[in-house]
Amino acid sequence: MSWLLPYPLLTAALLALWLLLNQSVSPGQIILGSVLAILAAWMMAALRPQKPRIRRPVAVFRLAGIVLVDIVRSNLAVGTIILSARKPGLNAGFMTIPLDMKSPQGLAVLSIIITSTPGTIWLNYDAAKGTLLLHVLDLVDETVWIRTIKGRYERLLMEIFE
Repeated sequence: MSWLLPYPLLTAALLALWLLLNQSVSPGQIILGSVLAILAAWMMAALRPQKPRIRRPVAVFRLAGIVLVDIVRSNLAVGTIILSARKPGLNAGFMTIPLDMKSPQGLAVLSIIITSTPGTIWLNYDAAKGTLLLHVLDLVDETVWIRTIKGRYERLLMEIFE
């Protein structure tokens, strides 16, 4: 049966998303969504991604809580920057952060965290050097950002994936 549904959770999630986007549970939409979801799962299987191995599931919940708080905090900070007059000392800039994490799954989750946090954008990861190029809307002190990325996110992601 795994040849038909190599990723059953992905297939179910894609079908649910299809039905939500179309705002219909008619038989035609269910059939079309199922076909598209199965085709997408087959395409995913052709890529042969490594199955992630979560070593500490409790750390996932801690990380999710930290990320949620940081996203809310970042939204407020970016809103303040946008609505207030340009203050001296607010500089957008690029910075390089050395990373110790090597797990592709951990790096993917870190890229999602950084990009979904307002005011930061993941630009590039150099696997040879193990460095991340990051753009920050309010770059005052690079060491604070390095401590934040490495201490709050990378450490927990390494606990989870490595």
